[in-house]
Amino acid sequence: MQTFLRKFSWKTLFSILLGNFLVAIGTVFFILPEDILNGGVTTVAILLRGLFGWNEVLVIYIANIGLFFLGWACLGKKFAATIALSTFIYPFLVSLLSPLDTAPFANIDPILSALYSGIITGAGLGLVFRVNASTGGMDIPALLMHKYLHIPTGQCVMIVDSITILSGLPVFGLNSVLIGLISVMSMTFMINQLQTLGSESAMSVMIISEKWPEIQDYLLEDISRGVTILQGEGAWSKQSRPVLMCVINTRQYAKVQREVGLIDPKAFLIANNVHEVRGAGFTYKDGDL
Repeated sequence: MQTFLRKFSWKTLFSILLGNFLVAIGTVFFILPEDILNGGVTTVAILLRGLFGWNEVLVIYIANIGLFFLGWACLGKKFAATIALSTFIYPFLVSLLSPLDTAPFANIDPILSALYSGIITGAGLGLVFRVNASTGGMDIPALLMHKYLHIPTGQCVMIVDSITILSGLPVFGLNSVLIGLISVMSMTFMINQLQTLGSESAMSVMIISEKWPEIQDYLLEDISRGVTILQGEGAWSKQSRPVLMCVINTRQYAKVQREVGLIDPKAFLIANNVHEVRGAGFTYKDGDL
């Protein structure tokens, strides 16, 4: 056991444990009392209970173990080790919390339950995904889709969970499916937020101007940001002109927009939000090296 734990840092272990705990809370207090079809192994357990009366916790254990071997085969031994941790911790936490009184949560509006279940479980999944691990279960098909199809993780989870939810249509009806989709959307949002948590909010700015040397000097000296000069050519005019590309903090954009307009009112400026940026001036300062 000690050899197994030494493979992971304490930060990784803490993220996996906390993430599984949050997912278990969302499952026990919001999903199971309202039979919310939010995808994953829990939805499979709810469906099988509705069809055959099977125990949800037992189904979660069996499904997680089966998918664990699938993850081992397709995602490697190191990744399987983190799955192994969640494979047993998540069902254990669900069984540990299940005896608690959840009656008050059964009286919550189903839409609110769906929303908050998605927020809580999404936060848990996001914490686990940040350390390249998984809570097991139906996360494995989602991560396989991410690996082989190169689709963002949050979208993969949404696709797999949506298919799982739609399978509950004949059993629970359209109303339950629509409520479940609310949970999936809020969960996807939280996963994406946790994936980029701690990253610097930034914008990528591209500027085309006849007065590009002055704008370049302004960005380098006044804003203290690096500038990349790209060579561009107008398709209609056939004129070559440098294109300035600069990544700035989001809070600096209004100032840059104003100053560029003062230098050259005819300047062509393109700005895009950047989800993540790493390097000097963002994830570390010049003095940190």
